[in-house]
Amino acid sequence: MNPRHLLRLLLALALTATGQAHAVDAAQRQTWREQAQGFEHGEGVKRDTEAAIRLYCQAALAGDAVSAYNLGWIYANARGVERNDGYAAHWFARAALLGDTHAEGMFNRLATPADKPECVQQAERTELQKAKEAQQAADVATLATRYQGLVNTPEERRIMKIVYKLAPQFGIQPGLAFAVIRAESNFNVNALSDKNAQGLMQLIPETAERFRVRKPFDAEQNIRGGLSYLQWLLAYFRGDVPLVLAAYNAGEGTVDRFRGVPPYPETQGYIKRISQIYGLQYHPFDARITSPSRALPQRLP
Repeated sequence: MNPRHLLRLLLALALTATGQAHAVDAAQRQTWREQAQGFEHGEGVKRDTEAAIRLYCQAALAGDAVSAYNLGWIYANARGVERNDGYAAHWFARAALLGDTHAEGMFNRLATPADKPECVQQAERTELQKAKEAQQAADVATLATRYQGLVNTPEERRIMKIVYKLAPQFGIQPGLAFAVIRAESNFNVNALSDKNAQGLMQLIPETAERFRVRKPFDAEQNIRGGLSYLQWLLAYFRGDVPLVLAAYNAGEGTVDRFRGVPPYPETQGYIKRISQIYGLQYHPFDARITSPSRALPQRLP
């Protein structure tokens, strides 16, 4: 293949590895292709172009050149679908890169920019989601290793996964959320204090209502509410972690009144326990969430 033509094909295709080609053997690719051919031509089954395209796409993304070429032919000649030269160009380019000797000529004859078909976009979205899930699992494993001895049960790991999924949405470092949950409820989703603080992050009813938590004993809802509150406190106290923790334990009004960590043994012990797990004194914050505490101007940047 002419190097210039190869470059054109690569640019036209913008081929994204789906990972499927390595996971599917030749026999499976052939099975999908043969099933697709049956649906395309109505051989032994009712003709169904959509089913044929789905199966051809599976086979093509797994590395089957014939299936990619057949898809190009379907779209170039409007075989059971509306003609789409952009899709045809994509499939002919892919078939050429997979070794089909006729596909490059078909691609050049179209002289049309390639357009990525929906099944390819869906495959890429699926691969991206898998990559995110794999990264999340790795992050959970890393956190579990970092806090070895503190995370021991499947339930604790399940909760950590929720934290890793949700914490970035609120700009919260997972380690901080983990430490708060550990101190507040020790991972007990049904925890209930004598002050009626509820669930994993021990939300009192007023806080739950403030952050729209309707089911405080639902793990995900409770964590969302707790993260929302931490996000607000971080903005209010401009990232000062000890003040945020003091406020989470005793209320921001109490911290404002004392102009710092209140002299309560419970609150001071609470901060110390969390600091043993999450030792940072500063956490990034979003200043747009709320105005800073006016009671503590000397502590604000």
